[in-house]
Amino acid sequence: MATETVPKVFLVGYARVSTEDQSLDLQTSALLEAGVLPDNLHVEKVSGASAKRPALDLAIKDLREGDTLVVWRLDRLARSMRQLYARLDQIYAKKAYFRSIQESF
Repeated sequence: MATETVPKVFLVGYARVSTEDQSLDLQTSALLEAGVLPDNLHVEKVSGASAKRPALDLAIKDLREGDTLVVWRLDRLARSMRQLYARLDQIYAKKAYFRSIQESF
């Protein structure tokens, strides 16, 4: 009898602060508590107004089917509804999921 291997799914975390002097500790602790493994945690210090977010782009690129991108709050992912929908489209195109620790929807 052949056993099927079920692909392992992961939680991929993303944390962001706007300035170099701000701490990521609150967000990273919450993401780790939520089950994100340290190797799957993407962090950056960049303003939300910046169009370039290399760590977020890499986090989304790393998603595989069934994985979940986890953020501490929605404002870590996007500054506007338009940006939020665009990022969600990228995530869902990979057949992955999204979760915010602070907000339920």
